Amino acid sequence: MPEARQEPMRLLRKCIVENLPKGFEETMSYGMIGYVVPHAIYPGGYHADPDLPLPFLNIASQKNHIAFYHSGLYADPEIKEWFVKAYKAQVTTKLDMGKSCVRFKNPKHIPYGLLGELCKKINVSDWIRLYENQIRK
Repeated sequence: MPEARQEPMRLLRKCIVENLPKGFEETMSYGMIGYVVPHAIYPGGYHADPDLPLPFLNIASQKNHIAFYHSGLYADPEIKEWFVKAYKAQVTTKLDMGKSCVRFKNPKHIPYGLLGELCKKINVSDWIRLYENQIRK
């Protein structure tokens, strides 16, 4: 990882660990730091590969950006709407976001406080419910 990304990634991980509700487990998944619902809580695992725990959040240093993947942004329209509004109110740079990925091309613009708030919004039980509702569609 480039030296310029090491401290922002460390701070991002710290932000997540301090704010993510109990029950999620930190792991390496898909070559990224991931936060999952372990099989001990959700034995069925991820529907695409039941051997894997249920994914929730990942962070990565990609080629051109730092990526923050939050599955709740994709699964819960109210949380996505809240996040988009809060981002625009708190951050001066344009939001660069896909379905569940927020990209930060300049690590100086990572809104750690806002991402911490986002982490608190979905607990393990909420995530399992949202996930199961999504895969039934």
